[in-house]
Amino acid sequence: MKLQTEKGTITISSDVFSNITGAAATNCYGVKGMAIRSTTDGLVHLLRRESMSKGVKVTYHEDGSISLELHIIVDNGVNLMAVSRSIMSEVKYNVSRATGVEVRNVDVFVDFMVIG
Repeated sequence: MKLQTEKGTITISSDVFSNITGAAATNCYGVKGMAIRSTTDGLVHLLRRESMSKGVKVTYHEDGSISLELHIIVDNGVNLMAVSRSIMSEVKYNVSRATGVEVRNVDVFVDFMVIG
């Protein structure tokens, strides 16, 4: 994504949005981590801190805003609605504050629940 300012052009890669999103989401209560579904065996895998951006999909819009889709793994017994709302709020705030780009929407997919 390119942003034009009076001093020049700023280019922000998808990895920046993904890393900010992953960090904000994993800091929320009840979130075990980011998830990715394996194409070979179809199982959901917990991502490590350094690769959590793989659990985030960034979509760019014509008006300069973005939409984010993230896949998470949560702890057993947490209120899924409360956790999802918390993630949506945190991600939207942190991405907008850090990049200056408007976040149109955040979609949260709970892929797995860790028991124990």
